[in-house]
Amino acid sequence: MKIAFHGAARTVTGSKHLLTLKNGNQYLLDCGMFQGMGRDTEMLNRSFGFDATKVTHLILSHAHIDHCGLIPKLVKDGFNGKVFCTPATKTLTALMLEDSAGIQEDDVKYENKRRAHEGLPYLQPLYDTNDAMAAMDHFVEVEYDNWFAIDEFVEVLYKDAGHIIGSASVHLKVKENGKVTRISFSGDVGRYRDVILRSPAEFPQADYIIMESTYGNSLHDNAVTTPDQILDWVEKACIQKKGKLIIAAFSVGRTQEILYALNQLELENRLPKINYYVDSPLSVKATEIIKSYPSYFNKTIQKVLQKDADPFNFAGLKLIKSVDESKMLNFTDGPFVVISASGMGDAGRVKHHISNNIENSRNTILFSGYCEPHSLGGRLLAGAKEVGIFGTEHEVNAEIASIRSMSAHGDYDDLCQWLACQDAKQIKRLFLVHGEYNVQQDFKQRLLRKGFADVEIPEMHYEIGLE
Repeated sequence: MKIAFHGAARTVTGSKHLLTLKNGNQYLLDCGMFQGMGRDTEMLNRSFGFDATKVTHLILSHAHIDHCGLIPKLVKDGFNGKVFCTPATKTLTALMLEDSAGIQEDDVKYENKRRAHEGLPYLQPLYDTNDAMAAMDHFVEVEYDNWFAIDEFVEVLYKDAGHIIGSASVHLKVKENGKVTRISFSGDVGRYRDVILRSPAEFPQADYIIMESTYGNSLHDNAVTTPDQILDWVEKACIQKKGKLIIAAFSVGRTQEILYALNQLELENRLPKINYYVDSPLSVKATEIIKSYPSYFNKTIQKVLQKDADPFNFAGLKLIKSVDESKMLNFTDGPFVVISASGMGDAGRVKHHISNNIENSRNTILFSGYCEPHSLGGRLLAGAKEVGIFGTEHEVNAEIASIRSMSAHGDYDDLCQWLACQDAKQIKRLFLVHGEYNVQQDFKQRLLRKGFADVEIPEMHYEIGLE
């Protein structure tokens, strides 16, 4: 058998890892969209690097768009197999793909207006809303902690990854030539002290491991709690400077953690009495879905639910739904807080809020998680003094900040703890994916010191045979 890495190879997004057996069967682990890769993003998303018609099954780890975002294109290009995932992942993925299709349709419409003036041919989106809906017909729900056979050659086990609701690490038993090979794929590993979710679960011994490494050389700051950090920025941006605090947050996971933290501040009578807007229809819908899976929450929030029926709601919270309501925020004076997607600032309504507020020194743009270096968020965090947004150059006068410790990705301690259930001597090879190359090189050295003898960092479209 062979494994090929067609995404998230020496970069963080675009998760796609293809296992091919000698009999021709192909099993795709995730089918994610590249994000924040600058001018290369479109090209990377239009070419899989493999034939969609030959993929037998798709095994999905979770619903973040960099893991599921190209499933409609896969189906559109000829994939006719089943997509396996947990129940919560299916529900969230349907929402995410519909939103992704809508964003693409809007972006292409805007781009084609420009191309028409220049006499250039029109572009087509990677997929549209109908393609996204059609892709969901291929989904099959599977619960955690039960081995299931997807055919006579491969069995799959999902274990809770603690990253977002429904997220899973994927474990395979592959039968070939009378021998069973055990392959584990981490998906995205969550944190062992997450404020909402259960900790990542232990998993059976593997022969090969495909592992994410986003924060492979970083430690999150656990000395200051998330509510305290958010409160500091609210007070600085809104109370002291009387400005707007624009928080860029991913719709699934990060937005809910922010709302939970603000709710905690209100329960402690520490929340400043200003307006807090969630300006993302996707985030609003995702929050309702997440609240419908309370059994996935950790013990702490289970206790909170006994006293507070809705730990994601609080005084001053306003949900923005229409485009007109969103636009009105640009003509409304601060102080107030806007929580909006996407987390890297490259798409969605938050991009408009950044564009309209970045030149005012009273305002603050706060990024609540990882940003690809080429994304708008990545460039701002790197100290850019001027950025182009929607074809217009803007001076960066607003304060730019981040709370990296809020990430739903585990740091290197969390990643090592996830591996602690494994006998390193039995691991034939460990592949590092989902990380910037310099970070992966640091993490590789850490793993070698821990006794993992063969750690490899595959490049894009790299293929290798497994014993």
